[in-house]
Amino acid sequence: MSDTSAPESVEPQQSTAEAEVSVRRAPKYPVFLILGAVVGLLVTLILTSLYPVDPQVGFGALFGYFCIYGVPAGVLVGALIAILLDVVSVRRAKLVRAEQTTVDPLPLEGELED
Repeated sequence: MSDTSAPESVEPQQSTAEAEVSVRRAPKYPVFLILGAVVGLLVTLILTSLYPVDPQVGFGALFGYFCIYGVPAGVLVGALIAILLDVVSVRRAKLVRAEQTTVDPLPLEGELED
């Protein structure tokens, strides 16, 4: 007869730690930069179409030239708005209590326990 004993019930080891964490809504910078670029492009298009075009240059070339200034200006305005919203979100941040639970996994079948 073989000696088979029932396996012991092994529970995973777990530890819990509590800490205070800051929770806030931070703006997503890439969204503001892209939106600023699009707004700069549209403002450039509107301003370029308001004035008469030099027939020797053409509308496309004139619009492209002014986009060199309009798009970066829009990106800059979008970045400034994102930074301002980030500062406001830091001021409105709330402290909450968080609990972190760490669970050590059970050994797999065939692994040696220390």
